[in-house]
Amino acid sequence: MRPTGFVVAVERTPTSGSPRAVLDAGLAAAAVELDEAARAALIRYVELLARWNRAYNLTAVRAPREMVRRHLLDSVVILPYVHGRRLLDVGTGAGLPGLVVALARPELECVLIDSSAKKIRFCRQAVGELRLANVEVVHARIQEYRPARPFDTVVARAFGRLGELLAQAERLCAPGGRLLAMKGKAPRAELADLGALQERTRVVPLRVPGLDARRELVIVPCGPG
Repeated sequence: MRPTGFVVAVERTPTSGSPRAVLDAGLAAAAVELDEAARAALIRYVELLARWNRAYNLTAVRAPREMVRRHLLDSVVILPYVHGRRLLDVGTGAGLPGLVVALARPELECVLIDSSAKKIRFCRQAVGELRLANVEVVHARIQEYRPARPFDTVVARAFGRLGELLAQAERLCAPGGRLLAMKGKAPRAELADLGALQERTRVVPLRVPGLDARRELVIVPCGPG
């Protein structure tokens, strides 16, 4: 059941205007309430990403307005499905969706993990500049990661096959936890890789404000219990 307080967007955001105008319109379309401080921080994140991207090629998206649509709003629409107090972002890249979730939900404890040194350097810079006390950045492969406590939600935006993600991340889930796999379209063959868990897995269509591309969120129950 979808949590109350959030509505997945069906409206389009403007195709022009400042990054802030695109963000504000997208949040309104998604019925996501963020205060001024969070909105300003998200724009600072985009500005930082655009600046670093010129030197380090962190993302194929170059224009700040498109970063808002393809990165910020693409991350925002998963907020209704984030569960519990602790979140792990596997293969975070430039901090997506983990940094966006951390800015939108400051009560969460968020850990971002990636094996790419340049992407981890960027994430640490962003955490420092945005003064995010609720974010830890870890430079490691997921296979090597041994956290002190498990996570209520484990999310991955571009990890690969569902079966591989579950094999690597299930041990990191708390009892009653959930794994969120962000997909363009969830391949049915990958769902079959989940075995008995397939019956308890949900595939939720997402509509990102301003994008026509298909998005799906695969929600897999994981962890003991």
